Amino acid sequence: MDNSALAIEVKDISKSYDKVKALDHVSLNVQRGEIFGLIGPDGAGKTTLFKILVTLLNADEGSALVDGLDIAKDYRAIRSRVGYMPGKFSLYPDLTIEENMEFFATLFGVTIEQNYDLVAPIYKQIEPFKKRRAGRLSGGMKQKLALSCALIHKPSVLFLDEPTTGVDAVSRSEFWDMLHNLREQGLSILVSTPYMDEASRCDRIALCNTGHILDIDSPQHMVEKFNGNLYGIKARDMYGLLKALRNDDYIANCYTAGEYHHLLAKSGFDPDRLKQDLVAHGHSDVEIKSIIPDIEDVFIKLLSNEQH
Repeated sequence: MDNSALAIEVKDISKSYDKVKALDHVSLNVQRGEIFGLIGPDGAGKTTLFKILVTLLNADEGSALVDGLDIAKDYRAIRSRVGYMPGKFSLYPDLTIEENMEFFATLFGVTIEQNYDLVAPIYKQIEPFKKRRAGRLSGGMKQKLALSCALIHKPSVLFLDEPTTGVDAVSRSEFWDMLHNLREQGLSILVSTPYMDEASRCDRIALCNTGHILDIDSPQHMVEKFNGNLYGIKARDMYGLLKALRNDDYIANCYTAGEYHHLLAKSGFDPDRLKQDLVAHGHSDVEIKSIIPDIEDVFIKLLSNEQH
């Protein structure tokens, strides 16, 4: 791939905290003008990678380019070209919305008016409350303010570390609509999230766990690559059902997924035989159906493969 087409290029980045390896030879590329998602639970290494890429933390090994600039040699230039929204609300709670915006604009040597067109679709939603202190805002409004401040200097690459954590479902959906609008304006976006359902809003994703990348692809291709027969199953006693399923020799994995348990079948699995066995052992209202996997199923299968 032509390196000029890359907004971010990460090669074998490793980072340890004492004896804990937060990142273990991580490599990935983010293309210009795409939304790339880091999907994984707490402790996967997402925040550590973000801090390295925005030059707040040094890697132990490896290298990376952000907007064509080296994170070790060109850290000053990188800081002027990226927008960064950390996981925890990091603006000044005692300043108003307007004062926070003015502070960050001044920090980067610009004015709100210069780049207002970029932030307008987001900022207009909170502008009527511009005299309100940031600490008194709702989660959704804090999110919009933080994103506006991250964009005020018109960055070319945007880093969003778990931006929707603790935000209600409606605000989460609105936020992703904003990201797609920003991408249409040419921004390259690296976003992390522990929410598997947000993976489908990304162009490509990296599934990660304990400092490792399990797979990188588009969400659709990941689902299409899923190898195995997946079933949804439920009964009146869901806890007892789960224990019974985990003792079945023809089931590779079984876990709770909302209303149903999901089970990954081994060769020779017969759903009719399983249902008969369960009923014979006292389970009632047993329902088994073949289902299409989602990203969470893909993640659990990859995790299981890694552990074995």
